[in-house]
Amino acid sequence: MSKKVCLIYQNEDYVLDGMRSALGLAVENMYAFAAVVGTEIAELDEHNKENLDWIRDMEGDVYSTVQANCDKNDMTPIALEELGKKLLEMDIVVPYGTY
Repeated sequence: MSKKVCLIYQNEDYVLDGMRSALGLAVENMYAFAAVVGTEIAELDEHNKENLDWIRDMEGDVYSTVQANCDKNDMTPIALEELGKKLLEMDIVVPYGTY
């Protein structure tokens, strides 16, 4: 049975590496989700945009609580309260790259 996993990124230095980790989990037959919380990141390059698209192709998603990330990187907007509810659906939650 596939697990649902959500990786949470608060530090912009770990977002790209964390997205690759989420993609790796999706390849291993898990439902991988990611959430960029409270930090704005730079515009994704073409390679990382493809990673985001692959996560979605494998029935996952990349969310952000910061509207600027959604506007320039096509992440799915989510309010902090909604994210809390979504985390209740997960089997595993990983705070990735915390300070």
